[in-house]
Amino acid sequence: MNKLRKLGWSSTNEDQDTQLMARVTTVQKNSYRISDGEMEFLAHVSGKFLNDAGSSLDFPAIGDWVEVKKLRDEGKAVINRVLPRKSRFIRQAAGEVTEAQIVAANIDTVLIVNSLNHDLNVRRIERYILSTYESGAMPVVVLTKKDECTQREVDQAISQVEEVAIGVPIIAISSVSGEGMVDLLEHLPIGRTAALLGSSGVGKSTLVNTLLSSEVQETKGIRESDSRGRHTTTHREMFMLPNGALIIDTPGMRELQLWQGESAIDTTFQDVEQFTDKCRFTDCKHETEPGCGVKAAIGNGELTKDRFQSYVKLQRELAYEKRKQDQKAKLNEKNRWKQVSKDLRSKYKYNR
Repeated sequence: MNKLRKLGWSSTNEDQDTQLMARVTTVQKNSYRISDGEMEFLAHVSGKFLNDAGSSLDFPAIGDWVEVKKLRDEGKAVINRVLPRKSRFIRQAAGEVTEAQIVAANIDTVLIVNSLNHDLNVRRIERYILSTYESGAMPVVVLTKKDECTQREVDQAISQVEEVAIGVPIIAISSVSGEGMVDLLEHLPIGRTAALLGSSGVGKSTLVNTLLSSEVQETKGIRESDSRGRHTTTHREMFMLPNGALIIDTPGMRELQLWQGESAIDTTFQDVEQFTDKCRFTDCKHETEPGCGVKAAIGNGELTKDRFQSYVKLQRELAYEKRKQDQKAKLNEKNRWKQVSKDLRSKYKYNR
């Protein structure tokens, strides 16, 4: 039991046979590395798992607890089942296909990493906060490369982020000088799991190296013209920090495409929703209606137009994604019944 606890095993899993349990610590395409707190194994899913899986969400993700058959002599294991997740950060997979992708599972905290340079983007931070609340984890905004900025620039950046990160901790750090690391570690207590999320070049891998006091992750520079980074981390990997916390490094995401977030809109945009509640009409569209609380707030400076437009844009995007997902679900169900009918006809023909 103790060997699993250091991997983040909690009391909610007490009814499981711990001899069969392990945690996914690395995901690289279709291969997995898992740990039972004592030994690491190279793992793959069983044939039954493949047959039973209904979608990409059913497959193991970094941070998952899995039930496995261990082949200790070979250093390999077969994954038979994924335990229920307490949290999961999901995004719309890259490309044209409507498909969900789990970035990390069973995480307590999401460290939303932005650098204090040209890459600072409050609209992107809004998206990450929304998806984090929807995942079941808690967000913390981490602003890196403090050593490259003046204190005035740092204060201005924090002020910008505060306008969209309502009630969210914001920590400015320097992986070079170590400034801010003590504050950051307060959000990384023993036995808790955090995921580092952000664009390429914002300093996620450098931060991991700093926290571990070891060069475990390769790092690359950024273009000076626009502060854009190059992809360094190519897979998801979990590390144990000296203080007993666990941290997951992930490849940079140029843009976070939302998959879900309807239930987290009110938490993410609580500043906007306090004004929508003041509208005279419950179906107010905040356009030309009289007695609109939102228009009044924008007019007197209590709410910025950009913040409200972002709120509307994300609501529309979520509604659009929901329609696409519903259409895909209907198509999948139709194809499934077609296959069932085809199988039944073949079986009937064979039995005759």
